[in-house]
Amino acid sequence: MPHERSHIVSSFEQELEQLRAMMVKIGRIVEEQVGLALRAISDHDESAAEEATRLDPEVDELEREVESLVIRLLALRSPMGADLREIVAALKITGDLERIGDYAASIARKAIKAASGDGQISLSGLRSMGRLVKENLGRTVDAVIAHDANQAMEVWHADRGVDEHYVTVFRELVTYMIEDARNIRACTELLFIAKNLERIGDHATNVAERVYYAVTGENLPTTRPRGGSPTRSLGQGEDTD
Repeated sequence: MPHERSHIVSSFEQELEQLRAMMVKIGRIVEEQVGLALRAISDHDESAAEEATRLDPEVDELEREVESLVIRLLALRSPMGADLREIVAALKITGDLERIGDYAASIARKAIKAASGDGQISLSGLRSMGRLVKENLGRTVDAVIAHDANQAMEVWHADRGVDEHYVTVFRELVTYMIEDARNIRACTELLFIAKNLERIGDHATNVAERVYYAVTGENLPTTRPRGGSPTRSLGQGEDTD
């Protein structure tokens, strides 16, 4: 009987390790997708845009595998305490990471459409925002891997910076459209890109909150630090087309 109990515990730990490895894999793939999407913006790199989109089905498949494993663990292992929190958090984290992959693929597609032929639209603000979002995402994935509540808290606070960048980029792009109607098409695509970057930041913050809860058993405040909103109309809705 003790040997059987030991085998069950060992098997459970192996399945937990498998779940963790899958989470790491998804996290690293979506990090790569975001990096490729940002390269598509900065360099008008069509191959990077295509690669970011090509990785999307792989993330979707991994999400389904995580869901199946989580259901198995909950149904057959009856986890408790920290193990239960980690397993449930894994399901939610995977959903957020999958959405980040969707947004990255959308950004990559729109980046090519938004390419400005005359180079009159500055992308410096968008690039700066993209770097911050990518940095926060990387720290988020690291927090998932290390089960680091402190790093998760840092990401949670850093979301305000993403919001502030978004407000600045929004105003810059609207100014370009007001000054020259020929900029409207490209700037509209860039506005959607900026909004999708802001949404990636939100989902990274969601992940940080899940990590913090899984590790500590406590929830972060429901009201997040915010950097303001440029408007409730233009650019406010989600877009992943």
